[in-house]
Amino acid sequence: MKSVIVDARNVAACGLYCGACHKYLAEKCPGCKRNEKATWCKIRSCCQTNGFSTCAECPHDVKECKSYSNWIGKVFAFLFSSDRSACIRYIRERGEQAFAEEMTRRKCQTIKRR
Repeated sequence: MKSVIVDARNVAACGLYCGACHKYLAEKCPGCKRNEKATWCKIRSCCQTNGFSTCAECPHDVKECKSYSNWIGKVFAFLFSSDRSACIRYIRERGEQAFAEEMTRRKCQTIKRR
């Protein structure tokens, strides 16, 4: 199994950090950005269409975005106590590299809801 390391290329379009994901670390997934089979992900598709690395580059508020704030995201947020919009805020304020560093330090994929 891989170790959690800092790599900004592992920041997913939605603001999760794939570099701390169990499937990624077990080498069962290439990570969201490199996963060509992830065509089902509306957020990833939107970012690719608009030339964004993540939703942090979009001028719209993710909480108002229908692609971002969908039922899959809400289920994920509930199950994992995830606050993906806080992840996007963090990336907007500090950048993808700083986010990757913070998630590596925490050894987690997301900022937890409070």
